Amino acid sequence: MKKYISALLIGASMAGLTSCHDYLNEKPESSLVPESFFSTADQLGAYTLGMYGNFPVHDWYSWQLGTFIIDNGTDNQVGMSPASQWVRGLWLTPSGSEWDFSFIRNCNYFLDQVLPKYEAGTISGGDAVKQYIGEAYFLRAYAYWLQYSSFGDFPIVTTALPDEKDVLMEATKRQPRHKVARFILDDLTTAISLLPDNPVGGKQRISKACAQLLRSRVALFEGTWLKYHKGTALVPGGPGWPGDAALLGDFNIDNEINYFLTEAMNSSKPVADAIVNNLAANTDTPEGYSDANTCVNPYYGMFTEANLNDYAEVLMYKSYNLSQSIYSNIYMQFQRNGGNSGWTRGLVNSCLMANGLPIYNPASGYDANWENQGVTATLQGRDSRIRIFTKGDNCVTAYNEDGTTEKFAEGWLINSSSEMRLVTGFGIKKGMVYTPNPQAHDHGVQGSIIFRATEAMLNYMEACVELNGSVDGSAGAYWAALRNRAKVDADYNKTVAATEMSQEALWDWGAYSHGSTVSTLLYNVRRERRIELMAEGFRMDDLRRWCALDQLETNPYQIEGIKFWGTVYDKSAGVNPLNLKNSDGTESVVVVDVAGNTGNMSDPTISGPYVHPYQITSNNNAFNGLWWTRAQYLYPLGQAAFTKTATIQGAGEDAEEGAVVNSSVVYQNPGWSKLAGNPASAL
Repeated sequence: MKKYISALLIGASMAGLTSCHDYLNEKPESSLVPESFFSTADQLGAYTLGMYGNFPVHDWYSWQLGTFIIDNGTDNQVGMSPASQWVRGLWLTPSGSEWDFSFIRNCNYFLDQVLPKYEAGTISGGDAVKQYIGEAYFLRAYAYWLQYSSFGDFPIVTTALPDEKDVLMEATKRQPRHKVARFILDDLTTAISLLPDNPVGGKQRISKACAQLLRSRVALFEGTWLKYHKGTALVPGGPGWPGDAALLGDFNIDNEINYFLTEAMNSSKPVADAIVNNLAANTDTPEGYSDANTCVNPYYGMFTEANLNDYAEVLMYKSYNLSQSIYSNIYMQFQRNGGNSGWTRGLVNSCLMANGLPIYNPASGYDANWENQGVTATLQGRDSRIRIFTKGDNCVTAYNEDGTTEKFAEGWLINSSSEMRLVTGFGIKKGMVYTPNPQAHDHGVQGSIIFRATEAMLNYMEACVELNGSVDGSAGAYWAALRNRAKVDADYNKTVAATEMSQEALWDWGAYSHGSTVSTLLYNVRRERRIELMAEGFRMDDLRRWCALDQLETNPYQIEGIKFWGTVYDKSAGVNPLNLKNSDGTESVVVVDVAGNTGNMSDPTISGPYVHPYQITSNNNAFNGLWWTRAQYLYPLGQAAFTKTATIQGAGEDAEEGAVVNSSVVYQNPGWSKLAGNPASAL
């Protein structure tokens, strides 16, 4: 019996409890008895706090760039080693079940216990009671969002289930993805009706605007997924879809697309309208700070300051406190090395000039010879966002023990440690704090943004163009506000008219959907999203829902960084033009040795003048470029999900492995094997 419970994890167990008020930091206790609980608002709030652990925050990513590292492994930024998904045959069905029901179970238990008491009026605490019930609906929706966005079709369970085999097996069956998305939207609708604009706990807890923003995110995801994956096995009712057709009812994919895109607009508009005239100001100051303690560019400071309460754009964030030993380790990675990341040349090239023209347009003012003069020269005249969030050649990067400062060193481009490597030469500065205390460089206390209202503006813009094929008044106002802050000509029509998709397709995967380039208008909405949200963890989900990777199956993509050979950085291999010192004080030099696999720089005779991080050694699995196959848009369930829900008795003992997994009531995502250790097949 227990194997069924472990498969679904929906037993009536108690989540962690606490009465702390340091909302996103304290760990919950587990000593309280359920029967005596859920009587006051404080008890409800303590329980829901125990489920905040699903939100990605800086301290999740130890000794990395915090949440600014999430986009590694996309066409925006990369690490030294490509993820297995980009190499043919390396992404395999895992052995574990992969999907997770623990947070869903805990939310269901809360609602099972609390709603009857709330309706009976027996819980004290006034409006705070409504807030915490709203949090529970939000948190269940968020837990579902994480699972649905990865796996698509998913079981819908709304109560903590009894320990009964038949009940659990039935509940394990997957529901079509559009039904799951609608369920998430319904939960968020309820959350919106209960959550206040200014919750108890301030921006450390979930507000109504957070629920509206997440609702727009989910609706946009599903609407565009259905639109661009239409006609494949990855949508309900598509050819080869493994789900139960009886569950589709009167499903019409075009109606669903229109519904979700409309809901994306409806949910994002209140949030976008509230922020469009109150964006954090951008003073266009590249360094962001005049000294270690004085932020002179609020837009830059929004990603670096400890207290984000005064930023209207920030809807929710996690705060840190050194006195409580609550901190992240991102100071050192930003200040003392490259953090195993770097913007790609593709991202940089997609950034417009300040006059609103692409760099390839003859009237843009861009000069390709700037690349020979270094990073700062390359970025001159561009969209402010790429300039202020990239370490230029004169960027102050660290305070030394003697009080002096160090300038940004391209030397990290050839550093041998993958953890500290500046992978592409375009150093990420979004999130870099200037601390005067070198002894505390690993004690980061900058706030970690969880929800930023600017996303709502971008969600509305995209849904509007996807649904109507044009930009309405609200979308136009949002777009102008974003471009004005970025110090880019606000006339987006000028940009659209000058856009050549054959050029954009060279460096932006978002130029594609289902193997073909999109319209110039839609592409420029996607471009705005790409640049505004860079290093904030959205890129891979965007590429997946846009079906933007099909072209990689037959045309693998080579990641590029800065122009190195023939530039100010190139004095010839074997010398030390970057003045980098090893830990023992000796010089670190540029070495080219592709065949011998001992080099630290790509070979210009193979890769050309630009840094090709995956062509430095011949044993790199991505040496010939990043590859993709359609089945990978959905993540595979692991073998345990099938063995634990198999109907054959003696599963894993008395029956053949293949027969066991094939007797499961759960189906695998298209193209993936149910047995661990197998790659996806072509669809």
